[in-house]
Amino acid sequence: MAGKAELLLIGRATARMMDAMAADFTVHALLDQEDQQGWLAENGARIVAIATDGHWGASPEVLQHLPKLKIISCYGVGYDNIDAAACAARGIVVTHTPDVLNAEVANTAILLWLATSRRLIRDDAHVRSGNWEKGPAPLTQSVENRKVGILGLGRIGQEIARRIEIFSPTISYHSRNEKPGVSYRYYADLTEMARDIDTLICITPGGAATRHLVDRGVIDALGPEGTIINVGRGTVVDEAEMVQALIDGRLGAAGLDVFEHEPKVPKALKGMDNVTLLPHVGSATVQTRQAMGDLVTGNLAQFMRDGTVISPVPECANM
Repeated sequence: MAGKAELLLIGRATARMMDAMAADFTVHALLDQEDQQGWLAENGARIVAIATDGHWGASPEVLQHLPKLKIISCYGVGYDNIDAAACAARGIVVTHTPDVLNAEVANTAILLWLATSRRLIRDDAHVRSGNWEKGPAPLTQSVENRKVGILGLGRIGQEIARRIEIFSPTISYHSRNEKPGVSYRYYADLTEMARDIDTLICITPGGAATRHLVDRGVIDALGPEGTIINVGRGTVVDEAEMVQALIDGRLGAAGLDVFEHEPKVPKALKGMDNVTLLPHVGSATVQTRQAMGDLVTGNLAQFMRDGTVISPVPECANM
């Protein structure tokens, strides 16, 4: 009787995911190998599947050792660190975990917007330090009736827009193409949109096409009363320019769940009370992460049964 198919785990997985994968695969954890390239050279020819995440991805240095690879199942909606087009050309299907995390990431965007506008971290410290006994905290900014621009009106962007409507904003958006059937104002030019708004919410994917899309020109157009909220990818914003604009007062505030070189965060940001910082936890609830893990393992199990998957990335949708 033939043994189980062999799977390469790049990154980490929950116990629930490990149990599910073990039903169909012999699992090898790459991070447990002291000499990863040596292990791949010796054992890579047996690997037919990869389980990974948006951070670790699947590099060309890994893929070159896996001639029999058929599927990469990615934990996360973003797959910047996987060359999906190259995989598709090799006959490798790539999957990810869209939709199950849309609501939670949208909730995190709202959390950051509220916390930044109302200076939650600063005012919490005002109470804990005893300074409230000496005097009230300074006034903050309302989120009511604001002019909000969304960079990337995909599934999560639309969830964000739906949630912020309760605050009676004027909503605009910028994306590669205008979305049919959407009532919000579309801007083909991001800098032009930035001039007309006071809050920019970034939820566009990462990668070369969007790197530093929010550059100095966009930041200066947003201006000293403007706020950047980023729950997309850190590379979308020119982080050095954003930090300098905050220092100079050319940008008013920022709420950030993602960073350009995470987990490294610029020291200057840590000392600013007009900035709210989160450690890339947009989807990090027990319920959402379990659903993501179940979709990762569900894609793998279905592929092993009949060669189909539940949630292929767009580059692999027609395979």
